[in-house]
Amino acid sequence: MPPLVTPLRERDRLDVAGLEHLIEHVLAGGVAGLFVLGTTGEAASLGYRLRYELVERVCKQVAGRAPVLVGITDTAFVESVRLAHHAAGAGAQAVVLSSPYYHTVAQPELWEYLRHIVPELGLPVFLYNMPSLTKVPFALDTLRRALDLPEVVGIKDSSGDMGYLHQVGRLLRERPGWALLVGPEELLADAVLLAGAHGGVNGGANLAPRLYVELYEAAVRRDLARVAELHARVVRLVGTLYAVGQHGSAVIKGIKCALSIRGICDDFMAEPFHRFREPEREQVRRHLADLGLLDAR
Repeated sequence: MPPLVTPLRERDRLDVAGLEHLIEHVLAGGVAGLFVLGTTGEAASLGYRLRYELVERVCKQVAGRAPVLVGITDTAFVESVRLAHHAAGAGAQAVVLSSPYYHTVAQPELWEYLRHIVPELGLPVFLYNMPSLTKVPFALDTLRRALDLPEVVGIKDSSGDMGYLHQVGRLLRERPGWALLVGPEELLADAVLLAGAHGGVNGGANLAPRLYVELYEAAVRRDLARVAELHARVVRLVGTLYAVGQHGSAVIKGIKCALSIRGICDDFMAEPFHRFREPEREQVRRHLADLGLLDAR
C-alpha cells in the first residue's frame, strides 16, 4: 500500500494530471490500497483546502477499485475530526491517526485522547506509530487498551524497531482482525515472515509498485529464495535513491524526483523543502537506470 506522494505544481496547487497518472500507475501495479496525507505525502506542510481537494480527487478517481486510507493527524483535535468526516463523505474506507505532535503527550494523556477522538471520526481507524516525527510512540500498554476500541482496526508502525514490531505482532493475537502494517520498506520481508505483519505502507511503491507487491506476496507464500531476490532489490533502491540528498528530506525528494524523471508527476515540494537541483537529479536518473526503473512499472 503506497503512502501516496502529493503531486504539486505550486505551494497550494495540485498537479492534477500528475495525480491522476500516479493513481493509475500504482493501481496497475496491483497495490492493495492507497494511503493519502501521510509523511511521504507531506501532509503536515499542506493547507487544509488542498488536503480536502486531494482526498476528493483520489476517492473519485479510485472509485472503489481499492481502499483509500486518509491521514488525519493534526495538532488540533477538531481539524482531525473535520478531515475524517470529509474523508468519509468523499468515499474513503478508513483514516490514519498518529499521536498529536508539538506538545509532548504522556501515555495516559494519549489514551484519553484516543478515547475521545476515535468515536467521533466516523470511519475505521488505523493508528500510526511514528515517534521520530511525533515524539510520542504508541506504547504497548496504550495499544493493548486500544484493542477495546471497536473502531480501531490496526496499526502502521514506522518506528523501525523490530523488537517493538514483534511485541505488537504478539499483542494483536488478542484481537483477531487487527492489521499490522510496516512503514520502513527494508523491513517489509522480515515483518511479514517473522512478526506476522499483514503488509507494508512503503514509499518506494509510488515508484515501483509491482516490486513491493511481489515481495509481499513472496513473503506470504514463504518463498524464501524469491523473497531474498526481491528484498535485495528493495534494499538497493533504498540505498541509492534515498541517499542522494544529505538530509532527512532526501527520501521524499528522491521519490518525487524519480517520478518526475519517469514522467509520472511533477516533483514540486511543499515548503520548507525544495526539489532536487540538476546535479542531484542526474544522480537519481543514473540510479533509476541502474535499477532498471526508467521504463519499468
